[in-house]
Amino acid sequence: MSKAYVFTRNGGPEVEALIDQDVPVPGPGELLVAVRAAGVNPVDWKLRTRYLRPGSAPRPFPTVFGSEAAGVVEGIGPDVEGFAIGDEVFGNPLTGGYAEYTLLPVAVTAHKPAGLSFTDAAVLPVAAATAYDGIRQLGLAPGSTLLITGAGGGVGTAAVQLARHGGVHVIGAASAAKKEFVESLGAVHVASGPGIADRVRAVAPDGVDAVFDLVGGDTLRAAATLLGDPAALISAGGKPLAEELGGAAVERARTAAVLDEVANLVVTGALRTHVNRTFPLDGAADALRVVEDGHTLGKIVIEVGA
Repeated sequence: MSKAYVFTRNGGPEVEALIDQDVPVPGPGELLVAVRAAGVNPVDWKLRTRYLRPGSAPRPFPTVFGSEAAGVVEGIGPDVEGFAIGDEVFGNPLTGGYAEYTLLPVAVTAHKPAGLSFTDAAVLPVAAATAYDGIRQLGLAPGSTLLITGAGGGVGTAAVQLARHGGVHVIGAASAAKKEFVESLGAVHVASGPGIADRVRAVAPDGVDAVFDLVGGDTLRAAATLLGDPAALISAGGKPLAEELGGAAVERARTAAVLDEVANLVVTGALRTHVNRTFPLDGAADALRVVEDGHTLGKIVIEVGA
């Protein structure tokens, strides 16, 4: 049996539970992984409230939380090459990451470098990979100016660092409480909230070349007014609105090759994961509440004992 943290129906925190379930069996192209760590993301609790990713079907209940995990291969399904029992891996689980065992599809699973901890690897498949995809999509030249909204969260933290690594000037919009943190990443901080466009113009009188939005709503609308070319706007926080404004959603690659590249950036020191807090599996409810409250610095991780 495998302990797992699940939601038993759509709703609020009252539908969550820590349960025992059968250890999943890997099918073609899948790995059975003993989870060592799982990243916690806003999408986790949003799925509990009936949100569905575009093109996805509702999952059967109970549904295990978690979209990113790292662990050790304990079983290999048919038609799998390049992996062996005992390999340390990370990726996007098929059966949820908040569990002692999960299934990882080899298409979005990478080998964990020896110099990378399970805890750090567990926060790369969603947040860091989204940031990597977005920065690559924008294709900004060194010396360009980029506005990142939600710069203090998981994706934003990685996006600031990756843009700075490419020689891009970054303006990071985040709450006043995150000012010191955002500046430590190498960005110019502006306070989020009403009036954000005026505050950005005050620190960038020549304007910005692109916007990477992670918030959506009124913040996204305000950020769009800063651009001469709306096509230089991408969003992971308000995708339909971004398209309405002339921009685009972040184009996710979701490949093992991207995970390899992101892991290498961490190992070489170009990217720091900034894991803020860790929780045990039986503290998953507390971990989710921290993220659901929306004021997290960096990333939250659930660590599962060996």
